[in-house]
Amino acid sequence: MTHTVRSRENFDEGWVFHKGDIAIPYAVKGGMTGGMTDCGEREQGEWLDIAYVDKEAQQVQEGWTSVRLPHDWCPEGQFVNDPLMGSRAGSHGYLSAGIGFYRKRFTIPAEQLGRRMTLHFDGVSGKSTVWVNGHLIGERFGGYTSFAYDITDVLRYGAVEGENIILVKVDSSDHEGWWYEGSGIYRHVWLQSTDSLHIAQWGTFITTPLIAEKQAEVRVDSKMSNESMNRRSFELRTNILERDSGRKVAEQVSQSSVNGHEEISIEMILKIEAPRLWSPEDPYLYTAISELYENESLIDQYVTTFGIRSAEFDAERGFILNGSPYLIKGTCNHQDFAGVGVAMPDALIAYKLKLLKEMGCNAYRSAHHPPTPELLDLCDQLGLLVMDENRKLDSSLRGIQELKSMILRDRNHPSVIIWSMENEEVLEGTVMGARILRTMSDAAHKLDSTRPTLASMNHGWSSGGYADAVDIVGYNYGHRGADVDGRRQYPNRLILGSESASFTTTRGIYEDDPIKGYCSSYGTNIPSWGCSPEKSWADVIHNRFLTGVFLWTGFDYRGEPTPYEWPCISSHFGMMDTCGFPKDIYYFIKALWTEEPLVHLLPHWNWPEREGELIRVMAYTNCETIELVLNGQSLGERLVEPLSSMEWSVAYERASLRQSAGLTEPLQQRASA
Repeated sequence: MTHTVRSRENFDEGWVFHKGDIAIPYAVKGGMTGGMTDCGEREQGEWLDIAYVDKEAQQVQEGWTSVRLPHDWCPEGQFVNDPLMGSRAGSHGYLSAGIGFYRKRFTIPAEQLGRRMTLHFDGVSGKSTVWVNGHLIGERFGGYTSFAYDITDVLRYGAVEGENIILVKVDSSDHEGWWYEGSGIYRHVWLQSTDSLHIAQWGTFITTPLIAEKQAEVRVDSKMSNESMNRRSFELRTNILERDSGRKVAEQVSQSSVNGHEEISIEMILKIEAPRLWSPEDPYLYTAISELYENESLIDQYVTTFGIRSAEFDAERGFILNGSPYLIKGTCNHQDFAGVGVAMPDALIAYKLKLLKEMGCNAYRSAHHPPTPELLDLCDQLGLLVMDENRKLDSSLRGIQELKSMILRDRNHPSVIIWSMENEEVLEGTVMGARILRTMSDAAHKLDSTRPTLASMNHGWSSGGYADAVDIVGYNYGHRGADVDGRRQYPNRLILGSESASFTTTRGIYEDDPIKGYCSSYGTNIPSWGCSPEKSWADVIHNRFLTGVFLWTGFDYRGEPTPYEWPCISSHFGMMDTCGFPKDIYYFIKALWTEEPLVHLLPHWNWPEREGELIRVMAYTNCETIELVLNGQSLGERLVEPLSSMEWSVAYERASLRQSAGLTEPLQQRASA
């Protein structure tokens, strides 16, 4: 780990885990830090009984198991309908939450002494407390934003000082949301080393104030941090490269200095000839490499990926991407997957996003919290627009800090087009809520004036001045007339279908069964606040001021069991199930959102116990005509109604049921017409 420039080491390996609480001394007392004595022997102390793993025997102490991060301990437990045991229907899907501990041994080479060492957590579920070598480093409540601790002073460097031990307590007894949140260090951890003069964390901000066909103007704001005592002079060199080819397309150099223990910002304007614009159809990326030199020596390097694109919202035409109207075809999604809970490997995140793209989805709403950083990297690369969502309505010191962390971390991603301030808060439509929301919206604008703010509202759209506190008014369940009266009253209001449909089905099931917890794939069990995806998308097509939709949801998810509770442990809202296997409704959405000819027939044709009974047969297609054929006999050819499914009643007989389709004109064109 010898470096003269910045290093960022993945810190996921080599952890051990203990389920249950342990009494921890609040402060370090003399002789209890676990260092090495002058004789080279390990010091003894109370804290070591908790924090130390026997190095010589390489054994894990009783009650501890080896784990690799990211880790969610909830799926390892049993489903229990008992709140006294820490299980909750919503936030933990009837799995036990509680308290757990993580610890890890690691060494730091002697040559790192004098550099700044920081420990970065991408996300820890619940309340986390961190000790390094017995020293309490920090406490944090909040599972969705990234945070970092400077651990420079409490580390041991080289073989003489000895190894280091980090201990992390995670308490997920409380909860933030009503969906599955899991328990543990469920996102990546990183160990970073920098010179005391370096580019600050999330220290670059790249915008494109001018975009033309022949040239784009790129503004790069870089924050320099000097954590030494002395004033230091430096040279900042910024190079912009094409992401794919690595070809340099722009460069600039700036010289300056910064006082000890201060920060300064350096602004550069670079020009890129014939820029290639980012879009979901062509997610083209550039890389800005910021190099910091002192006395001609490279002491820091900071890499920022970005895209060049214009985005705006219009009260009549909706979303405008790169100068053209663009319908948002989105889904809302929580972060969880089948057996791993919220501790999703990067490959699983990519798998889910690719499935959404294949369905025709071009947008992703991270509900109801900021996503993991890797998800945004993948959205940049794959081409998915993102509504990046703050956890809750909160203008307290902590609430604003959480909001700032999200924006500073995520504002260079071309995929991010909206900052959502909150979701379905009780104070929507009230005067007090409006004050809180405006404070948050102003804070967001100060950090990033290039993206609009939004509130994802399910009531109060036209009362208390609440909707005026943000740039875009989000309509959760716009099928309720898209608040037509409010639209008439505020014709210049920017509107987006921030959450739509809420449609419950179970893959491969064609009859509601409350005992087994099944919802028919025919869509006969829709919550009172919801509607069919067919209705949601028709609203957008007929009311372009709605801009687009984010369907609830892309995937089934743990927790919030709906419409049935125990023994159900998860929702039924998804277009796909918790493993990513498509339900029938997936194909209806794909027919609406893609142009490649598609026909999907349901249900299955295997009903031996129902010989002669009428079976409800449905077809989802984007073709112009469709013909149903049973055992070689045509049941008729029909003209497909745009935005609608086709339906027949067919007497069951053991035979082959199939369909054929004709296409003379894309159905989307007829629907738009």
